[in-house]
Amino acid sequence: MSIELTSGRNVLGGPLRACSFAPLTGFFRDGCCRTRGEDEGLHVICARVTQEFLSYALSQGNDLVTPRPEWRFPGLKPGDRWCVCATRWLQAWNAGVAPPVVLDCTHEKALEVVPLEVLQACAYQPVRPNNA
Repeated sequence: MSIELTSGRNVLGGPLRACSFAPLTGFFRDGCCRTRGEDEGLHVICARVTQEFLSYALSQGNDLVTPRPEWRFPGLKPGDRWCVCATRWLQAWNAGVAPPVVLDCTHEKALEVVPLEVLQACAYQPVRPNNA
């Protein structure tokens, strides 16, 4: 078993930024979408989950809504940021329900599964006030 962590680079080539501390996300529950060898799901895409995605994940057998305290999992609601599996995100994209991606918080390992152009097309764009 390797204890070596992958580098902290994001899909844009910059430093990997934290995805979420509330809820606390990541394979290591450290807020970042970092990975290493035993992360078979490759939890590297920082997504801002939507109801459509949560419903889709549930229909695929992945309940992201029900709290699981024994796994330090609070259950998700629309708008939460979460490190999702790259393959699950790609499946959701193919089904037309992929949640927006926070690119600077998405690990470069995601590019092994999802092309950068696809991630960029689904990039999260925060809504800014009219006078900002």
